[in-house]
Amino acid sequence: MSNQLKLAIIQTHLIWEDPKANRKHFKAKIEGIKQPIDLIVLPEMFTTGFTMNAKAVAESMEGKSVLWMKKRAAETGSAVTGSLIIEENNQYYNRMVFVFPDGTHKTYDKRHTFSLAGEDKVFTSGQEQVIVNYKDWNICLQICYDLRFPVWSRNTTDYDALIYVANWPKPRIAAWDALLKARAIENMCYGVGVNRIGEDAAQNEYSGHSAVYDVLGNNITPIRPNKDHIEIITLDKTHIARYRNKLKFLEDRDQFKIM
Repeated sequence: MSNQLKLAIIQTHLIWEDPKANRKHFKAKIEGIKQPIDLIVLPEMFTTGFTMNAKAVAESMEGKSVLWMKKRAAETGSAVTGSLIIEENNQYYNRMVFVFPDGTHKTYDKRHTFSLAGEDKVFTSGQEQVIVNYKDWNICLQICYDLRFPVWSRNTTDYDALIYVANWPKPRIAAWDALLKARAIENMCYGVGVNRIGEDAAQNEYSGHSAVYDVLGNNITPIRPNKDHIEIITLDKTHIARYRNKLKFLEDRDQFKIM
C-alpha cells in the first residue's frame, strides 16, 4: 500500500502492422528505464498501430504479445498496460490489458469503437467499465475515443486515476488536450493520457501530447509534442484527498445509470 504511484508513460512511433518489430521497439524503451517504476503505460494498439486489418494481426490472450507483456512485468517488477488487437470467440476486440508483476492480468474492451474509421464494423464493443486495484490505487482503464464520452468515465466509485491509451490524430489534438483535462477535473482524479507520434500507413499524423493532469486540471508533465519520450511521473494520493476533502465536488454529482 502506498500514497504514491510512479508511472513511466511511453510516447513514441509505432511500426505499422508489425507486432514483432513493435515488441522489439518497446523492449528497448523499457530496458532504458533505469529506476524502479510501478506502472509502464504503452499507447493504444501498441503492437500494430490503429489498423482495421484485424484478421491479419490479431492475437489471442495466450499469444506472443500478451506473453511479452507478462515477461516485461516480471523482469521489471512493474505493471504494464496498453491495448492490442485480440481475437476471442470469433470476434475482434481493441483490448487494454493490464498485467501485474506476478503475471496475472485484467482487461478492458474499448466501449466506444471509432465509427469514423470503421472500427465499429470490425471490432466488438466492450460493455463494462473496468477499475483495476493496484498497490492500493484504483485505476479506471479507457481507450482513445472513450475520451469523448464523459458518462462512461464518470467517477461513481471514487477511483484515483483515469488512464487513456490512444492513437489520437494531429488534426483533432486540441480536443484531446481539452477533454483529457476536463475528465481529470470533473472526476477529481489524475487524468493520464498516452498518445503515439509519427505517421501511419494511411498517412494519418500523430503528434503525441501525452500528459498527466492533476485533480485541478494542471498539466504536471513537460512532454513536448512530436517528441519520442519516456516521462517518469509520480502520482500522490495526498493531492487527491486534499482537494476532495476541501472542495467535495463529487458529493454533488447526479445519480443515474448507464443503460
